[in-house]
This record gives sequence, structure tokens and C-alpha cells, in this order.
Amino acid sequence: MKVRITQVKSKIDRSKRQKATLEALGLRKINQSVEHEVNPQIEGMIMKVEHLVKVEEI
Repeated sequence: MKVRITQVKSKIDRSKRQKATLEALGLRKINQSVEHEVNPQIEGMIMKVEHLVKVEEI
């Protein structure tokens, strides 16, 4: 299964860990979207920044 992850909130004033997680997902700008295959690592990353992103199944 694939998911589309879209950054909807800014990473300004977030912890280094959350900023690094967004970068690892491939998100650099607001409203930028990336697609990933779902696996435990990606699920964990999404859970850590779920308040900054929107996730939809493809």
C-alpha cells in the first residue's frame, strides 16, 4: 500500500527531531507532497509529525 504525505504546517519552532523527520520523509516546503510505500519505519515517522502533515491512501 502507498500513502501520499503532504506537509500542511510549518516546521518553524519545532524540535530538531521533528525537522529531521520531515527531511527524512522528503518534505521541505508547505503543501509539498511525497509518496511512500507503507512500512513500520514510515508509519513511525508519520506518527511523530502527524500534527504537521496530512496522510491519504493511494
